[in-house]
Amino acid sequence: MIRRWLRAIRGGFAFLTRFPVGSREGDWTAFRSTPAAFPVVGLVGGAIAALPLLAADVLAPATVGFGYLLAIYLVMGINHLDGVADLGDAFVVHGDAERRREVLKDTTTGVGALLALSVVVAGVALGGVGLARMAPLEAVAVAVAVEVGAKLGMATMAAFGAASHDGMGRQFTDSSTVGGYLPAAVVVVVGATLVWPHPAVIGLCGAIAGVGLPWYWANRNLDGISGDVFGAANEIGRVVGLHVGVIAWTLS
Repeated sequence: MIRRWLRAIRGGFAFLTRFPVGSREGDWTAFRSTPAAFPVVGLVGGAIAALPLLAADVLAPATVGFGYLLAIYLVMGINHLDGVADLGDAFVVHGDAERRREVLKDTTTGVGALLALSVVVAGVALGGVGLARMAPLEAVAVAVAVEVGAKLGMATMAAFGAASHDGMGRQFTDSSTVGGYLPAAVVVVVGATLVWPHPAVIGLCGAIAGVGLPWYWANRNLDGISGDVFGAANEIGRVVGLHVGVIAWTLS
């Protein structure tokens, strides 16, 4: 059991981040069937990406926010932005679910993709600026919680979602089990309950809700989720969570 968990976590880091962990035989299979590995990756990756926020007391908020933006994509990679672009094009096209799925597979970058990417990248940067106005440790707590929330949302999709067609999305939905999801969900919920209503917890909840937005849209307009939806959900969840956390801190 422990070896399987280690393989799943190593596979998660190889798939979800740019960490040079290497990928061994069985890692990918273990990761697909263990959605609880998602938030573990979010916890570690989010903590490393949040390091620029520790400079909030000595650098301008805009500089810290830009540093956080760079750190996020240096640590977590830009693969998920491809899902944002594809979903952006599918969102603006007219037609039925089949037509939208065709657009997802089209390699041409349209105006919907450009707009979606611009909104997401700007959202992360501005969220970083908002975090830079907090006390450094509090900002780091919000950023890490948001990353955990986005990854937990992805794990929820893997365990409970239905794929629209064969592909990356189906590899997760067919392999993931509720049993492989519950340990992480229970730990996150218990931890969040203990520190409620800290802005970090509210940001975490916002990230999970943000993941739900493309999931809901995909079920209605694509007849299910796909690898692109997973990627877009991660990015959208992060943006929503960051701004919800900042708003919660502002109002506290």
